[in-house]
Amino acid sequence: MAAEKGIIFDVERFAIYDGPGIRTTVFFKGCPMRCAWCQNPEGMSPEQEVLFREHLCVLCGRCVAACLHGAHEVLGRSHVFHRERCQAARLCALACPTGALAVAGREATVDEVMETVLRDRVFYEKSGGGITLSGGEALMQAGFAKALLAAARSQGLHTALDTCGFLPWAAFQGVLELVDLFLYDVKDTDPARHRQNTGADLDLILDNLRRLDAAGAKIRIRSIIVPGVNDTIEHFEMLSEIERSLRGLEKMEILPYHGLGLPKWKALGRNAPNFTSRT
Repeated sequence: MAAEKGIIFDVERFAIYDGPGIRTTVFFKGCPMRCAWCQNPEGMSPEQEVLFREHLCVLCGRCVAACLHGAHEVLGRSHVFHRERCQAARLCALACPTGALAVAGREATVDEVMETVLRDRVFYEKSGGGITLSGGEALMQAGFAKALLAAARSQGLHTALDTCGFLPWAAFQGVLELVDLFLYDVKDTDPARHRQNTGADLDLILDNLRRLDAAGAKIRIRSIIVPGVNDTIEHFEMLSEIERSLRGLEKMEILPYHGLGLPKWKALGRNAPNFTSRT
């Protein structure tokens, strides 16, 4: 089990919004979609990345001395970060005294993750919680996800998988028997707007949803409502139609959009996303 490795960017203990009870949520790096309202943009790329929060920088220059690739310069009252030179080697982040520099993504084994997860077993038992795999998209690292789910099952833990659904059906087949609950994201129900705002076709996502339901999976649909984008009567009517068509749907969760992820886009050196609004 320990030989199976993956790239994660966070492990959140005492999570209460990622399935039933108190949970530990493991965030995987890598996602096949590019949602304009993504709250975890550091989970999009499968590679390790450096976040630079300029407002925390005190221009001490320690990162300049630590970096082996010349990615950092202090010029007067400015910190210049040359991302094209960055190798995400963590040396700059380790040297930074204020947290202005941080690396998103680290290699972890199944055993290492489970060591953290099992610290809170008593809370899972009392609350009906367990482990949730999220991201990014956990099934982008299918082997690691399957091994971690199997390890959790062997410890008697409830397992949940938060998924965008934009994957080949074979990815779901590989973990179907190991997942107690699928948290299934439906970003939008307008096909054209969905593609423009996520870069993904809606048809595959809905087809996988129907296949999971037909296979007897327990499912919670989650839909983030973005003002001016999918806060429409038509979207809610389509969600209601999807709900009525599924036999294994446990519940439908309507979630409000928030902009807490926006500073991360800037810290990753990316432009703030633009939503394609409804017409």
